[in-house]
Amino acid sequence: MTRVVTLGETMALARTTEIGSLRHASGLALGIGGAESNVAVGLQRLGIETSWLGRVGDDPLGERIVRELRGEGLDVRAVFDTAAATGLMIKERPSAASTAVHYYRRGSAGSRLSAADVPDGWIEEAALLHVTGITPLLSDTARSAVLAVVERARAAGVPVSFDINYRSALAAPEVAGPVLREIAERATLVFGGIEELDLLGPDATTSLLAAGAAQVIVKRGPEGAAVFTLDDTTEALGFAIEPLDTVGAGDAFVAGYLSAWLEGLPTGDALVRGNACGAMACLVPGDWEAAPTRRDLERFLAGGGDPVRR
Repeated sequence: MTRVVTLGETMALARTTEIGSLRHASGLALGIGGAESNVAVGLQRLGIETSWLGRVGDDPLGERIVRELRGEGLDVRAVFDTAAATGLMIKERPSAASTAVHYYRRGSAGSRLSAADVPDGWIEEAALLHVTGITPLLSDTARSAVLAVVERARAAGVPVSFDINYRSALAAPEVAGPVLREIAERATLVFGGIEELDLLGPDATTSLLAAGAAQVIVKRGPEGAAVFTLDDTTEALGFAIEPLDTVGAGDAFVAGYLSAWLEGLPTGDALVRGNACGAMACLVPGDWEAAPTRRDLERFLAGGGDPVRR
């Protein structure tokens, strides 16, 4: 049985190879990236069987996405779209301490995801469904697809993990808030930063728990994370590192936490694993390349979070 299923847009990713504005960059490195597939890779590397579904263009970049994800051992359910191109994001480092991401995804193949793309049984046979707030803001059909798979999961008794993952480039707060709230109220686990939770309305953590969420997991970046339930609160500090690229750290945290949750570990241990995975993701350029294997994670934790191997 597939342990985790997830769906969403994965794009081609081009990043500058030196610090400075994209206006003057002399070279770009090509890869792939997408919140849901980042989580999928992270889970797969930690030993959790994972399946990803998404639309890609019938083009070389779409083929690259499928090849890369299959190379990570994922069960890839790709729909090749002959009428739209694969989306693109470009990352630049304007300074040593900053990263900027530019998206070229309007009308992309990934944005054309629909409920009809999701095969029968794929959701119902899973142990967990993971979705993010990015996909429902891409288009009306993508929003309908996310709501449909969430309802299918709930009807089948499959837990739902939802990472708010708000992207202001996709929708204004007043537009995104109600959409994301609708999904969060149907989730078992809700992940988000403090500002993202505020987007869902006043006292969102309490109201989501009252609506039926089992846990609300608050990501605090380098300060760590906390888990809120109806009964208690569990917190864990982050790891002190010198980050190179923070994009994808939140996805790595989610993968680490979900892997521990699926294994039935105590909440405090799940937070430590999530924080460790998030920290490790910041040590290498790219959205998912530094997602740790179980062995990488054990070494990192055995060293007290010190990334230097001695």
